[in-house]
Formats: sequence, structure tokens, C-alpha cells
Amino acid sequence: MFIAYAVVAAILALAISASAFLTLTRNADVIESMTKLGVPGPWLPWLGTAKAAGAVGLLAGLVVAPLGTAAAVGVALYFAGAVVTHIRAKDYAMAPAVVLTLVAVAAAVLRITSA
Repeated sequence: MFIAYAVVAAILALAISASAFLTLTRNADVIESMTKLGVPGPWLPWLGTAKAAGAVGLLAGLVVAPLGTAAAVGVALYFAGAVVTHIRAKDYAMAPAVVLTLVAVAAAVLRITSA
């Protein structure tokens, strides 16, 4: 189970690191999407930092199991919030957020079962 966690955590960390980078550098597509969802501009640094912290936590979870579990749960909650934000804005192009939520839940379950 640990190897499965390591693979899932690495892939998820890579995906959310890229997302954090695009958010923190205020990529035009990200800005457009966030504006459409009603997310205030001043929130972007906080949201990008939260994603980056989740990525670091997932990788640190390879060594410290509770940290990996906490990071995976935090990432799952972050992207569940993204799904809710999409629904509230009546924007149903939320497949990436749903997939990342499910992958984060899988990472949490794998880390718990491999401890």
C-alpha cells in the first residue's frame, strides 16, 4: 500500500504544484476562471499557497505518515470546496476539481492503510 500511496501522492503533488504555480503567477486562464467563479483577486496568493503546502505535505508524508494523511485530507477539502464554488456559480466545467478531490481521498486512504 505504501508504494501505491507514493505513486498517487507524487502524481497529485505534481498536479497541484503546477496549479499552484499558475495561480501564484496569475496565469490569464486561471484569472479568467476565478473571475467567472466569483473568487476575489486578493484570494489568489492564499489559494496558491494552500495548494503548494498540500503538495509539500503529500511528499513529506512519504516520511511522516500523519503529515501525509493530513495533507491528503486538506487537499481533498480544498478541491471539494472548489467543486462547491463551481456549483454555486452554476459553472459545471468542474471535472478537474472532482478528479483531484477523488485522487486526494484515495491518497488519504492509501496513507492511512499503509501506516
